[in-house]
Amino acid sequence: MAVALVCGGGGALGGALVHALLERGDRVVTADLHAQPPNDANVRSETVDLTRPDEVEALWERLATAGEQPSWVVNAAGGYREGTVADTEPDTLDFLDNLNLRTAWWSCRSAVRHLPAGGAIVNVGSQAAVTGGKGTAAYAVTKAGVVRLTEVLAEEAEAQGIRVNAVLPSLIDTPANRAALPPSVLAHAVPAAQIASVVAFLLSDAAAAVTGAIVPVYGLAS
Repeated sequence: MAVALVCGGGGALGGALVHALLERGDRVVTADLHAQPPNDANVRSETVDLTRPDEVEALWERLATAGEQPSWVVNAAGGYREGTVADTEPDTLDFLDNLNLRTAWWSCRSAVRHLPAGGAIVNVGSQAAVTGGKGTAAYAVTKAGVVRLTEVLAEEAEAQGIRVNAVLPSLIDTPANRAALPPSVLAHAVPAAQIASVVAFLLSDAAAAVTGAIVPVYGLAS
């Protein structure tokens, strides 16, 4: 049974990812700042500050000691705040840089050091990373960093036999978004389970020829 590590597994998308990976027969480790007790025997929850490289590396060492070294990694941690370039304060930029880019960076750094040949990484970016993101400046820029991280690491990890790809969701259908947004906006939201299915494919042997791909998961315009 292969082990899949889901960084940011405590969120709505993270939960859908865990379910999709369990469905295909993986054992899943979730890493989150506030880990919740798992309700499945094939899930292990780890409390990790993903913005700290020492904690991320210590996680991999713990898993190796337990005989649960991952073959698959998904980086789904992230955060969102609105704001233009002109009105974004330093704390907002620091917050989003830490949650969106640095969590993915440190996780990828440890993953590429430890993953076996044939392993794979999928990073979760955002449509805003490639379409401008007017009004979401810091979010869009930090997610754009995730896209470029994916492209660079895909080239660097190729010699190790490790694949690196990214998915770019648009608006995700989550309880938080349903509570905050009007139905007219939610009509374009993509269910988290559908995004998780794309991630599961990119981690599978069926996608063995795919690396460096930036995959849009925007859904169909209604």
